[in-house]
Amino acid sequence: MKKGSFFVRLVINALAFLIVSSLYSGMSVRGVWSAIIAALIWGIVNAFLKPFLVLLTLPLNILTFGLFTFVINGLLLLLTSALYSGLYISDIFAGIIAAVLLSIVNVVLSMLLVDEKH
Repeated sequence: MKKGSFFVRLVINALAFLIVSSLYSGMSVRGVWSAIIAALIWGIVNAFLKPFLVLLTLPLNILTFGLFTFVINGLLLLLTSALYSGLYISDIFAGIIAAVLLSIVNVVLSMLLVDEKH
């Protein structure tokens, strides 16, 4: 698959949602279509809110060497769960852990599925 296409990112994120929800009990997705819709909403929430939140919490992010970004991701994942009933995150701590796991799974899937040569 080609590197930055919207469809590729959506598929990788949906697969990551399915994998993390099967490995971690603090997050659940109802099924494949729910994972796709959750990945789409997650992408929209991240595109619009994450840059603002990262800028707003920049001093804290600098003090924690960027680790506070996982807290932001956890909050945005919790927001995605509140916006879409097909995704369930049990609490903020589960959101942070799920965000870390999603990041790891996303990197691994990207390495396996994305063709870097094109």
